[in-house]
Amino acid sequence: MLTNWINTHLLTFLTFAPILWGALLLCLPERQAYLAKLLGLLGTLGLAVVGFSLMLRLAPDPSGALFLEHQPWFTVVGLPVDYHLRLDGLNFWLILLTLFLVPLTLLGTWNSLKQRSGAATALFVMLEGTVLGALFAQDLLLFYLFWEAMLPPMFFLIGIWGGQDRKYAANKFMLYTLAGSLLWLVALLYVASHAGGFTPELMGQAVTAMPFGTQCLLFVAFAVAFAIKVPLFPLHTWLPDAHTEAPTAGSVILAGVLLKLGGYGLLRFAVPIFPQAALHYAQPLALLSVIAIIYGALVAMMQLDIKKLVAYSSVSHMGFVVLGIASFTVIGVQGAVFQMLNHGISTGALFLLVGMLYDRAHTRQIADFGGVAKRMPIFTFFFLVVTLSSIGLPLTNGFVGEFLILNGTYVSGFAWGRPMAVVASLGILFGAVYLLWMVKRVFWGPENAAEDSGTAHLHDDLNAREIAVMVPLVVLIFWMGLHHRTFTAHSEATVTKLLADIKAPSPRAVQVIPADAHPALHSDHGSSEEAH
Repeated sequence: MLTNWINTHLLTFLTFAPILWGALLLCLPERQAYLAKLLGLLGTLGLAVVGFSLMLRLAPDPSGALFLEHQPWFTVVGLPVDYHLRLDGLNFWLILLTLFLVPLTLLGTWNSLKQRSGAATALFVMLEGTVLGALFAQDLLLFYLFWEAMLPPMFFLIGIWGGQDRKYAANKFMLYTLAGSLLWLVALLYVASHAGGFTPELMGQAVTAMPFGTQCLLFVAFAVAFAIKVPLFPLHTWLPDAHTEAPTAGSVILAGVLLKLGGYGLLRFAVPIFPQAALHYAQPLALLSVIAIIYGALVAMMQLDIKKLVAYSSVSHMGFVVLGIASFTVIGVQGAVFQMLNHGISTGALFLLVGMLYDRAHTRQIADFGGVAKRMPIFTFFFLVVTLSSIGLPLTNGFVGEFLILNGTYVSGFAWGRPMAVVASLGILFGAVYLLWMVKRVFWGPENAAEDSGTAHLHDDLNAREIAVMVPLVVLIFWMGLHHRTFTAHSEATVTKLLADIKAPSPRAVQVIPADAHPALHSDHGSSEEAH
């Protein structure tokens, strides 16, 4: 199959078409903001149609590869850099998630921005291209360039169109990401100088000849950059500020796509290049993940702002992703990939709904609401469904991802696997607490009678445009919960191959004791008393 798709330039088109389209939209004068928004929506929708129509026709390939573009590009300090793009099981659904969320977000936030909305749309479209480029890129320097190219559009979206503290949040986002990226760049150049290039396979071979201590230091440099993006405790503090201050569209793409680049980078590059160091740091990664799960949930309980509550829930939910990766089991890593999709759908939908509520009430304070279910029944239905999926209710997407991760961690060959899985499961319980408590107060609590309360300004339920945005998200929530093999089949071969090279401890076999193997399970009451 792969030989039919080498150098077809489809991946180049999907990457650079939105970047060029967004650059053209940025040249339109502000008086034509409506035209810029319309062209931006149509452009991203057309890109999604092209991507979906081609990719969904591809059956999972045992080799793991579906599309490939690979050409020599240029040389830097004597090291060759390849233009190497690839579509395989590891990035397949993340790319479709990006293509799906961007036009949906533009449609869902159509009236959210009142000033310079055309420029915001242009930056948003350009951001889509940089994200797709990072997901496609296989050469480490090419990946790094796209990684850094994601920063300016997001920085300006937060810094110009954000809330009251937007400048502080934008600067914090930029500084955190740049600090991790610079440390990672130093390690990247060091490994590339020994490998003779930026190809992950060559770099992995070069690392095996290095002292183990050096491998560990280099892995930490890689892992810190990706952990900041996830974000993993204690490198998470930029996220609540960025989410809270960003416009709704920025929050959706940040939660739905950008955070996934951290988990994807760990799986695609850090773990395969430094397999022994990754195993060495599996327990610290798992411990930080569990802390993030519990800490994010507990802090979310204390929030007074709905959007900030959802932001801290992201810290908790993304902790599950890193925990699944640290388990180094097929089922755990498959769960991590699935959970990244879950989070993109469910948390992205929550941010869209919070934005729709804010557009009507102009407040996000929980205390300003009450009785919303009476005034907005359709909105309440969608919010409740998405909330239950975020909690992990069976039959929804959230249940499958968390179950796979906890299962993979529990049966892993590490001694810490079982206790970590047990403690992490408390995050699901806490998630139900803070989300259902918020829903109860906002939708079924007593109405706030104050003139300036949020409830006083709620008169209109969701319109046709907003319903059209939410319906496909709800359909996906149940489709992923009921037919998860549709999504896990594409990544299975790639994940299995990746873990085969890691040589992690063999997973524990779960022993099931037959009923007839224990006398107490099949003896009748009388014989039990006689034995006694």
